Amino acid sequence: MSDQSIPRSPGNNLDPWYSNYAERTAGLSASEVRALFAVASRPEVVSLAGGMPFVSALPAELITGSLEKVMREQGGVALQYGSGAGQPALREQILEVMALEGIRGTVDNVVTTTGSQQALDLVTKLFIDPGDVILAEAPSYVGAIGVFRSYQASVVHVAMDDDGLNPDALRETIAHLRGQGRRIKFLYTIPNFHNPAGVTLSAARRPEILEICRQNEILVLEDNPYGLLHFEEKAPDALRSIDENGVIYLGSFSKTLAPGFRVGWALAPHAIREKLILAAESAVLSPSAFSQLTVSEYLRSTDWKEQIDTFRGVYKARKEAMVAALEEYLPDLSWTDPNGGFYIWLTLPDRLDSKQMLPRAVKELVAYTPGTAFFADGRGRHAMRLSFCYPTPENIRVGIRRLATVINGELDLLDTFEGTGPLRIASRDLHVSAPPPDLG
Repeated sequence: MSDQSIPRSPGNNLDPWYSNYAERTAGLSASEVRALFAVASRPEVVSLAGGMPFVSALPAELITGSLEKVMREQGGVALQYGSGAGQPALREQILEVMALEGIRGTVDNVVTTTGSQQALDLVTKLFIDPGDVILAEAPSYVGAIGVFRSYQASVVHVAMDDDGLNPDALRETIAHLRGQGRRIKFLYTIPNFHNPAGVTLSAARRPEILEICRQNEILVLEDNPYGLLHFEEKAPDALRSIDENGVIYLGSFSKTLAPGFRVGWALAPHAIREKLILAAESAVLSPSAFSQLTVSEYLRSTDWKEQIDTFRGVYKARKEAMVAALEEYLPDLSWTDPNGGFYIWLTLPDRLDSKQMLPRAVKELVAYTPGTAFFADGRGRHAMRLSFCYPTPENIRVGIRRLATVINGELDLLDTFEGTGPLRIASRDLHVSAPPPDLG
């Protein structure tokens, strides 16, 4: 058969294969966070955008010692293919990590993955058919929204406040969707030190949220990369500690060790766990034995809990520096004040658009993530996520001062053209609110 006999769909000027892609590729797009990295990585720019852990707080000798011992004693295993479920020794240690948040489990129910992002992708692949509904907080993690879109899911946001996901809003949203005959597959939630909102789901609400989902036969996907990074009071026990049958728990070493190892995990009910292994083997054959054995040796030979304490101190100081700078330079705005994690959610005056304002901010040598990145329905232009995890406290102060220059400059410009005179921004209670979800 000649090439001329093979039918080809028309492409476009940039990609001759454009019309040959599967429909689901329409959901693939560069996140607003990733698009920022090329600019924000310039040394003169203070980046308050990306959620990069401050890995320099991790003593290099702890890692090099683990690497050397793994290669010296288990090099043949480390460089070979491994089990689709992951290294048994590491899965045992993961149980010890999760026990700090009240989770009980068995090695047989743990699947290690290439970061928790892969676990998120695998769960979505297993459960979502095009058009299925995924419930998610408003706002929600940009990386999750990207995965959900890639599998042609319909993401419906549920309102949250200072105490996390609102149970009444969840009931109303489920009832509305069921009334439309739509199929809800799972609730995606980040209960601890939320990305991007910074809030934590209260202990009182946790069993209520789980009961709502149980009554409606909705699976809960609990994403918890920040749970151990509390500043003062620890977060309530994990949702998975309350319900072992209705919750898939996702964890990661990216925030408590280092993201470069790309080691995460899923703890799932047994039947789901078996399908996760099959899906993982189909995608990557096996996760990296080298990375897993190195993380396992680190956990075995070091005081990893003390190292997490060190990270807590680093991030607490940086959060406090950001709050102090916001109080000094932008006192009339409102923001969340997290007790852990990496992020503050800043609410702007209604007249401002954080996405449109970003080019001016970069010109002023400061970067942030526009609020629109964290909604699947176009909301969020009056908000932005500020990350305090990576810059030094001194650079955070500089970054917030530059951000204030941008915000005040935008307001002055609007005042000039609208002829309204100087704007007094009304102080508001700190909260993370969102309009009722557009379910139409």
